[in-house]
Amino acid sequence: MAIVQRPLGSGFGPRSTASEVLDGIDLTGRTALVTGGYSGLGLEITRALVGAGARVLVPARRPDVAAQALATQLAAGSVSMRPLDLADLASVASYADAVLTSAPSIDLVIANAGIMAAPETRAGAGWESQFATNHLGHFALVNRLWPLLGDGARVVSVSSGAHGIGGMNWEDVHFTKGYDRWRAYGQSKTANVLFAVGLDRRSAPSGVRAYSCHPGSILTPLQRHFKRDEMVQMGWTDAQGRGTDPTFKTPEQGAATAVWAATSPLIEGAGPVYCVDADVAHAEQVKPWATDPAEAERLWAYSAELTGVDAFSA
Repeated sequence: MAIVQRPLGSGFGPRSTASEVLDGIDLTGRTALVTGGYSGLGLEITRALVGAGARVLVPARRPDVAAQALATQLAAGSVSMRPLDLADLASVASYADAVLTSAPSIDLVIANAGIMAAPETRAGAGWESQFATNHLGHFALVNRLWPLLGDGARVVSVSSGAHGIGGMNWEDVHFTKGYDRWRAYGQSKTANVLFAVGLDRRSAPSGVRAYSCHPGSILTPLQRHFKRDEMVQMGWTDAQGRGTDPTFKTPEQGAATAVWAATSPLIEGAGPVYCVDADVAHAEQVKPWATDPAEAERLWAYSAELTGVDAFSA
């Protein structure tokens, strides 16, 4: 079935915040999982969901940093944190096993964690690190946690406008013949959209819907691999590190689209659409290679082969 990319008239826009999107929505008794939910955009997503009454599971690659950032929520019992390194499939399996034995269900998954334009590094069996972290880790995690996702649950894959850099580099997915950090990042963000397309096809019959989104451009720790002079040259900041691009969002504004896709009644049953500015995106805002069902199926099969995990296999 074709994906219909047409805004729903949510009433929100690029300056809407996550708390505004959640105004009037009660998440009491619901459990959300937010990867990277202790830093930057993810921290604002966690705070907003907790503010609406949800209990939030936060996997953390840096548990010490997470414990400090979420001290108030951890003390209140509204957040539960466990170690997880998305680039390490053994870590993903260990985390998932712990959650499967401790959480009765998960209502919302926001696959938010990621790395951007990283220098060439390898994970797993020589996998390119951005593809491994941004896509494969989330693919394995959601598939392992599938038994906890019931009717009405949603999975939101946080992508980026950078998916427009290019589609899947099938001739050399892991860039072994020449590394381009931006091309590799763009591929991982395309994979995030394709994952939602592939997941929704499989999960919709069980009442679980999947979406993807572009949060907008935001200055967060995601830019950790950029030197200050690079960010000045790109027009992101001044020499003192202060933001200079008026189109950039605050973290609170950037968190809005993922939260909207995870909770809005308007989008119920509309998966696997790509969202921007707390609404469904226009068709021209998402590249066709990112929503191609055939590409989604090819990526799903490839990801299942690499990770050894597929909750929907016969």
